[in-house]
Amino acid sequence: MAVTAAQVAAILGRGDDSETVALAGAHLPLVTVFVKAYVRGNGFTADEPNADLSAVITTATARLVVNPEQVKRYQTADYAETPAVLDGFTLPELAVLHLYRRRTA
Repeated sequence: MAVTAAQVAAILGRGDDSETVALAGAHLPLVTVFVKAYVRGNGFTADEPNADLSAVITTATARLVVNPEQVKRYQTADYAETPAVLDGFTLPELAVLHLYRRRTA
């Protein structure tokens, strides 16, 4: 089940924003490679991830799309924001990924 840029944009509530769709399309191949490498190809059939791994790809790509510069903190006067960054997989993502990765010898 291939993830599309439109699906990522829709998760972010920006399904009708062509810039967001384009940015998601640019980041999807990168995140897909991260996931495929982490699970060592398990869960992929003909380079297509299964539904579980598609969910991980979607959420990780969404984090990258909302903060493409990977800025850790914005601050202007007394306003500050700490956006999400893609500096690894989240615990729920890892729970799914570990189902497909052999972790013992």
